[in-house]
Amino acid sequence: MAEKLEQILINKQFWEVTENKIRCDYFPTLYPRESETREVKELNGLWNFRADMSVNRTQGFDDKWYMSRLEKTGPVIPMPVPSSYNDVTQEKSLRDFTGWVWYDKEFFLPLSWKGQRVVVRVDSARYYAKMWINSVFLVEHEMGHLPFEAEIQDIAKFGSVNYLTVAVDNTLTPTTLPPGEIVYKHGNYPPHFFIQSLNFGFFNYAGIDRQVRLYTTPLVYVSDVRVVTDFTNNGGSDTGTVYWTITTNSEKVKVQVEVVDADSNTVAMGEGIQGQATVSNVKLWWPYSMVKTGAAYMYVLKVTVKDSTSASTDIYRQPFGFRTVNKTNTQLLINNKPFYCHGVAKHEDYDLRGKGLDMVSVAKDFNILKWLGVNCFRTSHYPYAEEIMDQADQQGVVVIDESPAIGLIYEGNYGNKTLTLHLQAMRELVSRDKNRPAVIAWSLANEPNSRLSISGPYFQQVYNLTKALDPSRLVTFASSNSNPLTDHAMNIVDVIMVNIYFGWYQDTGYLQTIPYQVPPTLGGLFKHYNKPVMVSEYGAETLTGLHTSPSFTFSEEYQKDLLIQYHQVYDTLRKEYLAGEMIWNFADFLIDQKTNWAYGCNKGLFTRHRQPKMAAFTVRERYMKMINETQKYQN
Repeated sequence: MAEKLEQILINKQFWEVTENKIRCDYFPTLYPRESETREVKELNGLWNFRADMSVNRTQGFDDKWYMSRLEKTGPVIPMPVPSSYNDVTQEKSLRDFTGWVWYDKEFFLPLSWKGQRVVVRVDSARYYAKMWINSVFLVEHEMGHLPFEAEIQDIAKFGSVNYLTVAVDNTLTPTTLPPGEIVYKHGNYPPHFFIQSLNFGFFNYAGIDRQVRLYTTPLVYVSDVRVVTDFTNNGGSDTGTVYWTITTNSEKVKVQVEVVDADSNTVAMGEGIQGQATVSNVKLWWPYSMVKTGAAYMYVLKVTVKDSTSASTDIYRQPFGFRTVNKTNTQLLINNKPFYCHGVAKHEDYDLRGKGLDMVSVAKDFNILKWLGVNCFRTSHYPYAEEIMDQADQQGVVVIDESPAIGLIYEGNYGNKTLTLHLQAMRELVSRDKNRPAVIAWSLANEPNSRLSISGPYFQQVYNLTKALDPSRLVTFASSNSNPLTDHAMNIVDVIMVNIYFGWYQDTGYLQTIPYQVPPTLGGLFKHYNKPVMVSEYGAETLTGLHTSPSFTFSEEYQKDLLIQYHQVYDTLRKEYLAGEMIWNFADFLIDQKTNWAYGCNKGLFTRHRQPKMAAFTVRERYMKMINETQKYQN
């Protein structure tokens, strides 16, 4: 027990040292939640918007658009937040835009907030963002999909109107994460013509694509909560232990902690910035696929901080679940029981709103996931919105949480600048999602070129940081290299994940080759690394409504037949070492314009509008059968 508490302390010290070394500015760790001492105000809705169409995309900075309301700098249009901006208008120039765009919005700050700490938080702006309030610069942040925030109580006007300005740049270069390149064309091209080349296969949606909020705290406040759990079985019941580390902005505080169950009963108490508490007859967090009743049971760690020198009190409630993650050389274990991932890879991609957060779509997607019998998904290829992660926690769907590191293809993508950014990404991601029971593994990247010798020491550093920040979870990445003799990085990770496309990119149309190719490929990885193997992607492109008999590539029949061939192989391998299978993809999604894609990637089991293709019913039949088998075995 003492080792767990010591582990948390070591992690906190490592976190602080690493933060000072690599990144100096502040990033948020706690999700904005209302309490007796905290208020939250949304700034979502229609904002003023203007794209910088100047040749060098620098007019906004040259003319200091942030010094006044945006509408005074030139023509603006209304733009919804949260949403990607690309598909909102009828203008092709904006849909395909690369460069800086500008937003601003008025808001009122209540007089009742005066004397408190007031923070503005942006959950994601893609890719590079700068923010001002009332013309005063606040903060800048590189990388989409992760939150940033700034305190404004010393700048904002209470009891009056304020305006928030945000500039966002979606330009990608060889050292961004993900990388890309600006390619200028000369000769028979329009003046100043360039192309944003991408190292990945999804549309480069941009803008403020998640929520923007104001929230308050007292001047002495909780700044971070770290929770680690364990349990022991006493024959007929489980006893849970929760270990915590509370971070505050003041050392002169008294910390009280309560463990509260789903019925609002306090079941354990403790004190101190670090400590532990025991819960008898604890209810474990289980994936919904593993138990018939009682899945996804959540507790709350209620933290109360009192300043010893004043009457200031702060209360923050951190949801968590009692569960453990482990592995053997052939299996994943959740709460010491075998867990087989039958899932999908996804994208945040929706009609009109792009990667913008939309709770209707979130709810629909989880209803479909449960209908399919999906018990896990990977957040390909970037961190998903916290509201999506909340649903995974609450509905018992396991998550492999992936960083935005896709497209690390060339040696130039492995320099110190990219490494620094990659370490920052893992620090911010672990900080954000560290208390989520649904998250069982961190995925460092998707399909990096691990054939390059430089990838070995590069990923060793990223792995070491991630594992030091969070030893309680597995660390992996999705590889496209199935040959261990040419790989320099796969040996580093805890679990092998590999993307395979036999019958599609290899031996296209010849489904009879799948039983001869998959076993030696996956078996070779297992024999070489002696670690559990998961298939993180497999599938086939399918045009909705295209039917052929016998099946032919791009038809719905071909997708179904291909999946059946894989499933027959997986049923044998999962008795040996296969720990999971994830279909690419859950739903169709948009890609930049290419001749080898028919308006996006159509490998989805569902259309972009979430209507099922033929293969969806095949997958549902398989996954539901697996759930029934698992629950019968567990019970």
